Amino acid sequence: MAAQTLAKIGILSIGDMGMGIAKLLVANGFAVATNGRGRSEDTIARAKSAQVELLNSDEALCEACDVILSVVPPRDAVATAQRVIDAAITGPFPRDPSTTGGGRGPLYFADLNAVAPSTVKGIAEMFDKANSESSRRRGGAATGPSEGEEKVEVVRFIDGSIIGGPPSLVSASSKDAESGTSSSSSSSAQQTWKLPNIPLSGPHPLSSIPTYGSKLGTVLNTRHISASVGAASGLKMCFASLSKGFTALAIQSFTTASRLGVLDELTSELAVHNPASLRSVTGGLTGMPPKAYRWVREMEEISRTFEEEGGFAAGRHDVFGAVAELYKSVAEETVLGEEKVGKRKRGLDVADVAQAIGEGLEKRKKKND
Repeated sequence: MAAQTLAKIGILSIGDMGMGIAKLLVANGFAVATNGRGRSEDTIARAKSAQVELLNSDEALCEACDVILSVVPPRDAVATAQRVIDAAITGPFPRDPSTTGGGRGPLYFADLNAVAPSTVKGIAEMFDKANSESSRRRGGAATGPSEGEEKVEVVRFIDGSIIGGPPSLVSASSKDAESGTSSSSSSSAQQTWKLPNIPLSGPHPLSSIPTYGSKLGTVLNTRHISASVGAASGLKMCFASLSKGFTALAIQSFTTASRLGVLDELTSELAVHNPASLRSVTGGLTGMPPKAYRWVREMEEISRTFEEEGGFAAGRHDVFGAVAELYKSVAEETVLGEEKVGKRKRGLDVADVAQAIGEGLEKRKKKND
């Protein structure tokens, strides 16, 4: 007897992280859908292979799904939220948030993108404004809901972030799960998944969703850390400043060592005196090339966070504005910017990362001379 599908979860969009989340959800009894309109043939093929339903519009996605997870490059976070608002709330075919008379109930929208607290608060305000306007229309343009009547939310907003890599299946029967993994069962076999952490915040915990909310939160390895929108995104900014900031330092250190002819000596010294840093550097540098373009905006969001939330003055304290420019240089001025996840050619080891960046620096120097 087939397991009952728990709920349908929409994912925007099906990139490397979105695909990992989709596979995890499907393995645990959830249906998954996305808007396939305008996506590449490779993306469509990957989605089909992961049993992701392909719908042809945002309206269809918002009507069919119970929860939508926004997993996009930081530069697209606001636009993606606006798409959902247009489709579910303010468009010609808005979602019916009632739970009677054929209504689907409210849609939950979780923004899991790497953005500053102020950015995610702005997104939350976009939903609040659209929900208020929708509530007024339902209650009458002039008066809105009657006194004592609760405002109906067409979409409920959740602030979130992702710390770690995409979910991946480690083994089908391993008894000794690695650190950072979570075991989940499917109808066919015991599965062990390596999962990122997904901190969430805001007034609507996943566990508040009737029937399947607690299960969804457990499967995704979520933790509700605060009732305040911005907390989860802020945590991501502070974490990413250390991990991706360290990779930025390594880019300059290893590229300079390579151009000095002492890269082998540098790695040897690290292996002896700081092997943990060498492991971090190796993973950070080799994993960075296909992601550098999206890290540009993320570093700008970190800079904004440190100024607005940490109190560090713009300009003289703006470390991550410079880090953003470094990743922009990698993405736009070196061959590493052409790398794609799953189709890697360059930057597969730290020596080639350093060489490729050095080549880009030389090319820029000749262009400017």
